[in-house]
Amino acid sequence: MWNHKAWPGRFLPQPSPPKERLRAYAGWCNAVEGNTTFYATPARTTVETWARQTDPGFRFVVKLPKVVTHERRFAGVEVEMRAFLDAIEPLGERAVLWTQLPASFGPLDVDALGRFLRRLPADLRRTVEVRHLDFFTDARSASLLEGTLDDAHAEWMTFDTLVLFQSPPTSEGEAEAWAKKPRMPRRTRALTDRPVVRYLGRDSVEETVEGWQPWAEVVANWLREGLSPTFFVHTPDNDDAPALARRFHDDVRALVPGLDPLPEPEPVEPATLF
Repeated sequence: MWNHKAWPGRFLPQPSPPKERLRAYAGWCNAVEGNTTFYATPARTTVETWARQTDPGFRFVVKLPKVVTHERRFAGVEVEMRAFLDAIEPLGERAVLWTQLPASFGPLDVDALGRFLRRLPADLRRTVEVRHLDFFTDARSASLLEGTLDDAHAEWMTFDTLVLFQSPPTSEGEAEAWAKKPRMPRRTRALTDRPVVRYLGRDSVEETVEGWQPWAEVVANWLREGLSPTFFVHTPDNDDAPALARRFHDDVRALVPGLDPLPEPEPVEPATLF
């Protein structure tokens, strides 16, 4: 996402035309989660505006439609996938296809996932997020999934919620996240040269920063190995997410001085009455 109610006047200009918000966000971060595509496939003309607002190195991790992954579970989705792939085509190699699967999608469903992934265009990067605990606690299930993803040149996306669940919630936002987010074991193994991590912290900046320190080391090691990771920082309210993402990048850059800096954001004038 690149639009959040708490961001105008802080990270985005106020007022900010809808077609310019992504451009402003791209001054803070060089990747974005395309979560809205889960609910509806955007018009191709809309995606063309996304491409125009961002630099060639900007990454879009776009979630596949809900009808494909959750409702039909890859069965009879040819029409929907053709429409989706046509819509995001203007993003070119900047797009990463994000297959998020429900917790009910377990080891017995892996064959269907593999058949689907192998039918995707070979030039499109893909990452898969699973939430069934067997993939994390049963070695045979984990090996089955890893082999399937490897055959399809797909990454296993990590969704790290350990910090969120390390102590009871202290706010309404944290309580809501406790109710909705999965409790997933941390996984730090990359299958491809483009690992993707989604990290969820707390309302407390200090706890969020402390919780990502192991990840700073992991990401730094990936970079030293020549990998090109994408790391997203979330909190229950996401109010400070762009600034936190830049802080994480700074922590990694302190470990890998050769890492390029993020873009310098345009100054945002505070909102006035006149």
